[in-house]
Amino acid sequence: MKKFFKEFKEFALKGNVMSMAVGVIIGGAFQSIVTALTADFINPLIASVGGSDIAGMIRLPWVDYTGLEPEQIENLALNYGHFITTVINFFILALILFMMIKGMNSLMSVGKKKEEEKPAAPPEPTKEEVLLTEIRDLLKEKKD
Repeated sequence: MKKFFKEFKEFALKGNVMSMAVGVIIGGAFQSIVTALTADFINPLIASVGGSDIAGMIRLPWVDYTGLEPEQIENLALNYGHFITTVINFFILALILFMMIKGMNSLMSVGKKKEEEKPAAPPEPTKEEVLLTEIRDLLKEKKD
């Protein structure tokens, strides 16, 4: 059992898992911002163009709605307005996520390009190479 908890601790404290947890938390907070944007700005614009029915619901013909509370009616109807809102939220989040990943990739590639542009310094010659070079030079001098 100790081994299990040790492995779990190593897994949970890895940088990737912690980064993913932070991303999920930020994503959840960002989703509420997008939902508010959709509900407070986009839906009223759609309703003003297409009429208030666009954010409505379809009552099923085989259900008797008489005497039901509005919440119960909403639960028994097809809420296409809510579905449209959810689809719009998805596309906004997907677009923003795409733009963020594209931006991060371009930033990472700029850093890699700078590293690649720097020419690698030639390695220092070993003592044997230095000695052989001196011998070669001495032999050339003797020959001349």
